[in-house]
Amino acid sequence: MKTTYRTAIHDAIRDILNDDPRALLMGEDVGRYGGTYAASKGLLEEFGPERVRDTPLSELGFVGVGIGGALGGLRPIVEVMTVNFSLLALDQIVNTAATLRHMSGGQFSVPVVIRMATGAGRQLAAQHSHSLEGWYAHVPGIKVLAPATVQDAYGMLVTAQADPDPVVIFEHVALYNTATDVESLQPSDISRAAVRRTGSDATLITYGGCLPKVLDAADELALHGTDCEVIDLRVLRPLDTETFIESIRKTHRAVIVDEAWQTGSLAGEISAQIVENAFFDLDAPVARVCSAEVPMPYAKHLEQAALPQRDDIVAAVRNLVGNQS
Repeated sequence: MKTTYRTAIHDAIRDILNDDPRALLMGEDVGRYGGTYAASKGLLEEFGPERVRDTPLSELGFVGVGIGGALGGLRPIVEVMTVNFSLLALDQIVNTAATLRHMSGGQFSVPVVIRMATGAGRQLAAQHSHSLEGWYAHVPGIKVLAPATVQDAYGMLVTAQADPDPVVIFEHVALYNTATDVESLQPSDISRAAVRRTGSDATLITYGGCLPKVLDAADELALHGTDCEVIDLRVLRPLDTETFIESIRKTHRAVIVDEAWQTGSLAGEISAQIVENAFFDLDAPVARVCSAEVPMPYAKHLEQAALPQRDDIVAAVRNLVGNQS
């Protein structure tokens, strides 16, 4: 059965609402309009306005309401339209949801899931094309997920909903229309990275919307004799360093592909982890492929030039392996 990333999210929300009477979906346009990315289409008609709630245009307000609902015994799924709008709710997420278990000495938990679209590639210009996952991955007290496959789009949301602490899920805008054949959708592990392709010559580390590009680059490199292992981080906090360190000890080379800007990026943290834990296993310096350090352009050709692309990844790997391909 061919299923899209969008449909997998829709089905996860539907199954959660069916299975848990404490669960509700809330956010801008999630009800009558069916969601900005159509992930909640039809759910208002099925579950009613008490369970699928359209909110005012106030991220600070409705994210706070979701956190309060979680403290009061509900299991809210809060949808923030795009990651840039989450900046208006940073105080609620970073200074409230992430800290309450600690500040209450473990007396309170905040079982809220906050979903948001992230990334560039759809000509949404500088104010709607951010990749700020690394900002959130910096913060103790929250789990940060970046599902890159149809299975994980469903499975990570279902598993996150059962977590007693706040979970932030980043859904890349370029993935909503992607589709794959799946027999059934199951809960996913939200503690470990996934090896998407095995190889012996270099380790490619990525997450979210860059995964398809990295897999394409690995296929291209394989045609010319370079065998790459592809690690999908998928869980950005807590970061599963063990999986990519184990891979690097086998391949002895690492390329990190991150759609965020290179300065201060999650790619920098991963590079540091590699140097601290596998420096003597490396046969070449760690390489990073990130977005150009500019506000994201609107013009399609400029946007594509600013983002990591397959050819950039291929070139970075060839540089590491001495252009043997």
